[in-house]
Amino acid sequence: MKKFFLEKVRLSWYFLGFFVLYFCLLFVLPREKFAAGALTLFSVNSFLYGFYISPVLVAQKNRIEELHKIVRAEANAIFAMVLATKNLPEDLRNNLQDEFKEYIRKTIRDRGGAGQKTYEALISFCVNYKGENKADIDKLLDKLVANQQNRTALGMQINARVYSNEWLIVFVLFLITLSFILLIDAGNQLIYKVVSALLATGLSMLIFSLLKLSTLTHKKAKQIWVPLEKLVDSHFYRID
Repeated sequence: MKKFFLEKVRLSWYFLGFFVLYFCLLFVLPREKFAAGALTLFSVNSFLYGFYISPVLVAQKNRIEELHKIVRAEANAIFAMVLATKNLPEDLRNNLQDEFKEYIRKTIRDRGGAGQKTYEALISFCVNYKGENKADIDKLLDKLVANQQNRTALGMQINARVYSNEWLIVFVLFLITLSFILLIDAGNQLIYKVVSALLATGLSMLIFSLLKLSTLTHKKAKQIWVPLEKLVDSHFYRID
């Protein structure tokens, strides 16, 4: 899964950049004295923005928590599968471990989907195996099939991004709220400009936090794959 440049930048840099941008804009944009009706619209829109984006943010945070649990369960399952190969001949055991490593690498690199063919190849090998180690391979097959539940859950959570229609609603409410904050005449004092810039920055940070959560580029999301990474790095001797 390729990352866009905007997804790689840390949120702290976004905060600083947005604050400077909005603070400068407040000195050049025209300021307006809004009538009571416009202020009512501003209040209603601000409420709707917070009301709508809050559950979406919570859902994405819960999604990452679920992914942490699923990937840890996946790592435990693979660890058990590799242990099941300990009595196999060395060449066969090494080949199977290489396949598991390839599966893990593809899963981490492409966020779940690309490892499917490797996993299916492992199942096909076990189903078609007719050698003298049939009993051990059948045990491995049982574990592979049992782990399909984890793989299904992983795929569902990976694909549970913020939908395009949700982004559309969020952006419309965000732009209206942002416009009011930048254009409203709160006074010429510097403190009011700082407060306005901070409010606008906070609104923008909500958007980019949601973007990073949705694309799994948030700092919290990057820890999801640690159990699988440690499993490969330790050559299947330990898990996180």
